[in-house]
Amino acid sequence: MQKNTALIVVDVQNGFTPGGNLAVAHADQIIPNINQLAQCFDNIVITQDWHPENHVSFAQNHAGKQPFETIKLDYGTQVLWPAHCVQGTPDAELHPDLNLPSAQLIIRKGFHAQIDSYSAFMEADQKTTTGLAGYLKERGIDTVFIVGIATDFCVAWTAIDASKLGFKVYVISDATKGIDLDGSLQHAWQDMLAAGVKRLYVKDVIQQFQAS
Repeated sequence: MQKNTALIVVDVQNGFTPGGNLAVAHADQIIPNINQLAQCFDNIVITQDWHPENHVSFAQNHAGKQPFETIKLDYGTQVLWPAHCVQGTPDAELHPDLNLPSAQLIIRKGFHAQIDSYSAFMEADQKTTTGLAGYLKERGIDTVFIVGIATDFCVAWTAIDASKLGFKVYVISDATKGIDLDGSLQHAWQDMLAAGVKRLYVKDVIQQFQAS
């Protein structure tokens, strides 16, 4: 792919794949697609959920609360999750089948104990940036293709923020996997498309690569 494009691979970690603490059903099945896509890109960025044990999003840190309940925080409604992707644990490691030897950057997110972080660009308070936008713009990248887990949370938030920040954004549908909590997957696609994000499939990208 051209020098102005990047592939962003979101949270393909043990914690979000079968056997993980916040496993998304069949999420490991997208990994071969991601590995294949990666061969089309010169610029690849990986994100990695990287929570401290006392993270505000963990249900166990709120007395009487269960996973998937919600609470109100300073920055809005927060879904409470099972403890997952705790710093330095096997759950937080990138999935062993992920094969991205040419990736240049790993963005770790969610490491501030009092703020959750779905997007690769901006934490949930919509103020604290990760530095990814500056990195991409410094390198002349204006178009991003996004894959990974979960479509309806970290992928969608990343895509919508990228669009707000002025990037041309594509989400590759069959290289993502969603949680689909109470219809959240359909809602996320509606929000992404409304934000100007384009939906593609792996074959579209491969064909474009082969034609160039």
